[in-house]
Amino acid sequence: MQTRVLNEHDPAAVAAVVDVLQRGGVCALPTETVYGLAGRGLDDECVRAIYAAKGRPADNPVILHVGAVDDAWPLWVLSTVEERRAALLAQAFWPGPLTIVAEASDVVPAVPRAGLSRVAVRVPRHAFARAVAVALGEPFAAPSANLSGRPSPTTAADVLETLRGRIPLVVDGGACSAGIESSVVDVIGARPQLLRPGALSVLELKKVLPDLDVRRPGSAAHVDDASPGLRHRHYAPALPTLLVSEVDSLWSDDDVALVVDDVTAARLGPRAGFAAVLPAEPRGYARALYAALYRAERAQPARLAVLQVPDDEAWASVRDRLLRATA
Repeated sequence: MQTRVLNEHDPAAVAAVVDVLQRGGVCALPTETVYGLAGRGLDDECVRAIYAAKGRPADNPVILHVGAVDDAWPLWVLSTVEERRAALLAQAFWPGPLTIVAEASDVVPAVPRAGLSRVAVRVPRHAFARAVAVALGEPFAAPSANLSGRPSPTTAADVLETLRGRIPLVVDGGACSAGIESSVVDVIGARPQLLRPGALSVLELKKVLPDLDVRRPGSAAHVDDASPGLRHRHYAPALPTLLVSEVDSLWSDDDVALVVDDVTAARLGPRAGFAAVLPAEPRGYARALYAALYRAERAQPARLAVLQVPDDEAWASVRDRLLRATA
């Protein structure tokens, strides 16, 4: 299969994506978090096509993307408490990098839910992604546009790294502004739960839902977790990768390329061989992480060592991704 690339500003780009999706196909498009592999979200066969292109395990649910807040409510069955929680989150963070999980309504088939009773939904902030949802007139599913288990792509070039020849179309929207997946909150139960830390900080979410239950980064999935990114290995480069607490002893090892923050790099000095130097603050680090992992792959070192990040709430999303990538 030949993979065509269109710029998001091409006047024909939205129509080209919608045409592929309406014919049951899949294509990659930009969002503010990472590039997504889109297919019609309420059609089991279309979602299976996404799974096939990615090599994605069937027990890993997907997120449904809609063009407006009002389009989310028909996808759920909510109690009064759950509706209030979802409404507070939507008012604060939609459109944006937040995914809300609740009991699925009858309009959501089994495959996007991975057979679970709950479904994950978000309204993306990215104008192109929303335009596709509006033009399509129905939700689209869009897990990250990469082979399953590999780092999520934040540029069109990184999509092509693993999916060239497997999908017909990639829309190039430049680098993603957040560079890490959405935060996923389940509004069911005695307390809402943060299933997956992401582009929104724990502090931001707790300002809206003070009783939010937060799991440890890298925690194993519970049986009914309707969030992607919790089962199986994720975000992993295609080379042996270590998560280390210090790099001083590794800087002179020619077989190891290092991923460190800029403060550590300045301390080690120019002698060290770095695969990537990332900002020493959580949002900047998250924005640059996946692109750095793909750059490291292309350099083909024997091994990659990533310096662990602080164990606090501000770094929860990055810590979660590094733990899963090196598990």
